[in-house]
Formats: sequence, structure tokens, C-alpha cells
Amino acid sequence: MPVLQRHPRQHRRGSHHAGLRIHPNLRPAALGLVFLGGAAGTFVRAEVGHWLPHSPFSWATFAVNMAGAFLLGALTEALAQRPDDERYRRYRLLLGTGFCGGLTTYSAFALDIHDAAPAMGALYAGSTILLGLVAAFAGAAVVRR
Repeated sequence: MPVLQRHPRQHRRGSHHAGLRIHPNLRPAALGLVFLGGAAGTFVRAEVGHWLPHSPFSWATFAVNMAGAFLLGALTEALAQRPDDERYRRYRLLLGTGFCGGLTTYSAFALDIHDAAPAMGALYAGSTILLGLVAAFAGAAVVRR
């Protein structure tokens, strides 16, 4: 669905915005859910960064990205088994887009690869992508049981 969509029953009556609707995910309540989930996910990511040891390999970034992939796989599978109603859309925004989006970090992942020696960067990139897929499928499999 486009961000702004003309409602089929309303016609343009001299106003540029007549008949346009805002996508449901851009309404203030939906954005608030994404914000709250994102704040919680970002807090957890920061805490993991404080608790895991600092080393040439960024264990904190790797751990939050694997956890996020697992959780998103589980959430996606759980929501796929439910009707597509407003309550479950809210869960998707709060937990999927918000929490998992705040928990995981592509920018730190990219920076870690850039800063690593070429062989280590390639190993880190490949293992993160492969194990991230495994984690997502594992999360979905846990929910299917």
C-alpha cells in the first residue's frame, strides 16, 4: 500500500489532499509502538555491549544480530499463524520493526567488517549472514513445535 492513497469513493474537490488516506503504519499510534520497541531494543543492545568482552571480534554486535534474527524468525512464524488483525499488526510493529530493529545493528556490522583485516572481515560477514539465516529458521522452528 502506498504511503498516501486516494480513497476510491472520494473525489478531488478543489483540495490537493481530498480523498487521501495515510498508511496505517504511519499513524501516530503505530509510530509510537515502533519508537517504544526500538528504544527497548536499543537499550538491550547497549547493555549487551557493556557486558560482553571487547576483543578484535565484535561479539556484542554478533550476539545481538543473531538474537534479533532468532526473535524475528519466531515472531514472523507466530504472527503468520494468526489472523491479520489490528492487534497482531501492533505486535509486529512493537516487537518486529521496533524491538528487533533497535536490537540489531547493520551499521556496527558494516563498520566492524570495514575495520577488520580482509580475511577476518570476510569470515565475519559470511558467518553473520549464514548463521543469521540459521537463527531465523531456528526461531521459526521453535514456534512451529
